[in-house]
Amino acid sequence: MAKFCANLSFMFTEQPFLDRYKLAKEAGFKAVETGFPFTFTEKQVSDAKDSAGVQQILINTYTGDVTKGELGFAAVPGKEQDFRDSINKTINYAKVLGASKIHIMAGKVLEVKDAHHLTYEENLKYAAKLLEKEGLLGVIEPINNYAVPNYYLNCYDRALSVVKKVNSPNLRIMLDVFHLQHIRGNITNSIKDLSGYIGHVQIAQVPNRNEPDTPGEVNYVYVLETLKALGYNDWIGLEYKPLENTEKGLKWLKSFGYTL
Repeated sequence: MAKFCANLSFMFTEQPFLDRYKLAKEAGFKAVETGFPFTFTEKQVSDAKDSAGVQQILINTYTGDVTKGELGFAAVPGKEQDFRDSINKTINYAKVLGASKIHIMAGKVLEVKDAHHLTYEENLKYAAKLLEKEGLLGVIEPINNYAVPNYYLNCYDRALSVVKKVNSPNLRIMLDVFHLQHIRGNITNSIKDLSGYIGHVQIAQVPNRNEPDTPGEVNYVYVLETLKALGYNDWIGLEYKPLENTEKGLKWLKSFGYTL
């Protein structure tokens, strides 16, 4: 049976961020993931999580100043120290929250050159050593150009290549089916090709990023069964924008035959 965790950066946005832990618990979730909790202290976020009684699965790395277009540093030459600071900061949060996975964000690049590939690889090697020491899993996520123009990691072949080069059990690919469909489609064969390197899965309908049962391009009944058949039995993050009210939108779980 699939295990679903609510993404609190997308779901339960009817309430302020820290209150969403409680809302997720009340809706039946046992676990959550979050994008960027860094506007709050580790203690504030941990207290909200512990008070709600849910498990934290994943957080994203600190990405810098999003108002200036920063979305991570891993592939940005000249920002190596910023990357090291961000991964250390995020590891501290992950340890306090009990999160076992960190999404390492690559950053935006206007014109990709060899220097970006080299910087990305070296930064991920650095991160992998820290993650191995702390017993944490790093995941890298190809993000489509429609959702985030100029994001460096927008290709699954590139993601797979760098994971193989770094060659660490603590670095894997985040398979977000929303991005996968936008980037390359061919979902079944892509899951098969990547299955040995998948560290986390996220889902949302395409193209509008709403609940899996809303009109769109992806048959999620089939996709979820495919993931199960190919041996993925870890958490699946619900990184979608509820079409209306978050809790009302959760009816898709029952219609698909799942429970929380």
